[in-house]
Amino acid sequence: MSFRIKRVAVLGSGVMGSGIACHLANVGMDVLMMDLPTDGAKRNLIADNALSASIKSKPAPLYKKDFASRITTGNFEDHLPGIADVDWIIEVIVERADIKKSLYEKVEQYRKPGTLITSNTSGIPLATLAEARSEDFKKCFCGTHFFNPARYMSLLEIIPQPETSEDVIAFFMKFGDEVLGKKTVLCKDTPAFIANRIGFFTGNKVTELTDALELTIVEVDKLTGDAIGWPSTGSFRLLDLVGLDTSVKVTEGVVKSVPEDEYVRKIKDRPMPAHMKFLLDNKFLGNKSGQGYYKKTDQKDENGKSIIYGLNLKTLEYGPTEKPNIPSLGLAKKIEIMSKRLKALIEADDKGGAFLKAFFGGLFAYASNRIPEISDNIYSIDDAMKAGYAWSYGPFEYWDMLGFEYGLSLATSQGESLPEWIHKKKESGNLDFYQSEGGILKYYDLGSQAYLPIPGAIGLIHLSNFSEQTPVIKNTECTVHDIGDGVMCLEFTSKANAIGEGIGQGLAEAIDLAENGNWKGILIGNNAKNFSVGANLMAVGMLAMQNDWKALEAMVHGFQQINMRMRYSKVPVVIGTQGYVFGGGCEMSMHADAVVAGAESYIGLVEVGVGLLPGGGGTKEFALRASDSYFEGDTQIPTIIDKLKTIATAAVGTSAHEAFDYGYLLPERDTVCVGTHRVLAEGKDKVLSLSEGYVPPSPKKVTVLGRTGLGALYTAINEFYLGKFMSQHDVDIARKIAYVLCGGDLTAQQEVSEQYLLDIEREAFLELLGTQKTQERIQFMLMNNKPLRN
Repeated sequence: MSFRIKRVAVLGSGVMGSGIACHLANVGMDVLMMDLPTDGAKRNLIADNALSASIKSKPAPLYKKDFASRITTGNFEDHLPGIADVDWIIEVIVERADIKKSLYEKVEQYRKPGTLITSNTSGIPLATLAEARSEDFKKCFCGTHFFNPARYMSLLEIIPQPETSEDVIAFFMKFGDEVLGKKTVLCKDTPAFIANRIGFFTGNKVTELTDALELTIVEVDKLTGDAIGWPSTGSFRLLDLVGLDTSVKVTEGVVKSVPEDEYVRKIKDRPMPAHMKFLLDNKFLGNKSGQGYYKKTDQKDENGKSIIYGLNLKTLEYGPTEKPNIPSLGLAKKIEIMSKRLKALIEADDKGGAFLKAFFGGLFAYASNRIPEISDNIYSIDDAMKAGYAWSYGPFEYWDMLGFEYGLSLATSQGESLPEWIHKKKESGNLDFYQSEGGILKYYDLGSQAYLPIPGAIGLIHLSNFSEQTPVIKNTECTVHDIGDGVMCLEFTSKANAIGEGIGQGLAEAIDLAENGNWKGILIGNNAKNFSVGANLMAVGMLAMQNDWKALEAMVHGFQQINMRMRYSKVPVVIGTQGYVFGGGCEMSMHADAVVAGAESYIGLVEVGVGLLPGGGGTKEFALRASDSYFEGDTQIPTIIDKLKTIATAAVGTSAHEAFDYGYLLPERDTVCVGTHRVLAEGKDKVLSLSEGYVPPSPKKVTVLGRTGLGALYTAINEFYLGKFMSQHDVDIARKIAYVLCGGDLTAQQEVSEQYLLDIEREAFLELLGTQKTQERIQFMLMNNKPLRN
């Protein structure tokens, strides 16, 4: 059987249903979103309101608001016959089997044979939902469990029931990955599937240890946040985000469904913690009710930020949160390598060490005991926790990080029992859970007791898998890898992937090698959360405070020139992006031959926030792109005002699609990759396709508007100032930007070279850097990680 999906019916328009509908629209699907009818003329009101709320929602569920036009609303009474014209029906209604089954009975009346149908259930057995359905329905029916919010959470659990066709399973595994951009994980039809089953343990274990060790919620959130590679929310803030009632329902569901689970046996008769009962009794369920473990107050701190109170777990009263009294947490900031940091935290002789020792010992035992119950392999469990809970590492990856024997001792020291396959693994001498070979990651397979390639991972590029081979180039800020087929990949390794002289030197060396060797081209990219936060602001700020203008001139000139070298190199240079692509990172991408942008790329020239203009060629590039867009008879002024506005307001696209609207990406050159995990692979493919008969671009002349343009831009800037959208220093910065965009104080429109624009851009950058207010902005950003408006 083969399937093609273009039109989808989403049954249910709640938070989850509307979120899924929006993401399907994001990837180009036509969506019919239905819900219950309402009385009166506006029978689609529930679905209509859900769509309206989605368009206004933040974070936005749509890549662009325009994509909402791909969603049509309806109701179950009037529009259910419309499912006869769709390729996929996904049910996202209330979590009650009887109500779902009743809807399926109606669906069967209109569904065409062969149409895919799935449920987004988070825990009802799929076999139960398929009862009494036709043979064709069962063959095409499985679970597709998205995580909320559907756009941003990368996990998609695929859950077959006994009669699901193998073709259907294979299709959704591939479709979810390649079209929806998700990490698709094949699950068994067991309670809570994979991610929430492991999540059930972690949430309850954290609460258990919190009470046993008399820790505060702030201490636990620090211990279970960035320090161990989990989201910065930590555990109790996550509970508030998810909703305490939702978490309790998951726990109750697992306890009821799997009484034989060893952790269930431990906690089933244990009374609910007093603090949890207090919150539930008072309906303090978290963010959705206004308070939970944390409570936002009306009070403001000295920076105007709302003061958050925390719940004292002993007194059950809210009060100001206190800094954690755990000395070992200071280690997290001093040790960058996670394996060393984690071991140091676990071995610390304080409450933090006791907490993490017990937690990881329990986690390793629980995860390994779930095989083969919830999965037949280790990688599905690791993938589910990374994609569904945003952990940096899965349970078995953490175990590998600490070492097999060390992890084993953690589990046994907590009195945990381990499954037979772990003992066999030890006896076999295969102590790693994962191994990389030639850039391919392999996992330990329980059945064969051998290392096998992870299905679906072949062809993807994860640069850590190349760590054992000798790099082509390496310095303190970047590593250049040979990723095969004549392509090298330059990976940033600096803190926050900030761009400094080392990256420039590495790129220059890579271009030299490529131009004089048998290389087909260069890919610049990484697997980090963010491509780059921009130039090394600390280095710039220090030199400015030291008045070392000669070094600053050389630094800025060097960055401009490496970007130009990249543009005119004899081999193609492609950049793959994800996450933050700020400032200098954006400027680099604008000078590449092409950008493969992950859909979740947030691209922008944000230098105004630190009192500067883009000085690595970004302002020049906007002048060039404006020039390229001019046509005979064009008034030109609106175009150049638009470019000024984008830079002067530090506009950032909330998706790669929005970056096209701002002019950071170009439709004739750049592409969007929905799945971040595929960016490097697609980037490599782009290098190879460009390398066939590659001819570098020729230098361009740039049409600039001179005084005519300056007059118009200064007028626009003055209007911003009078409207109180700009401070006086913002005005000064905007005028510098306008000066560069218009080519300076030229008497008339004329053509200039890129180098001319780079020279006046660099001059303007350094002049701003010499001002007190810009230096104040830089210092404030470095100290507070947010911009100062002065």
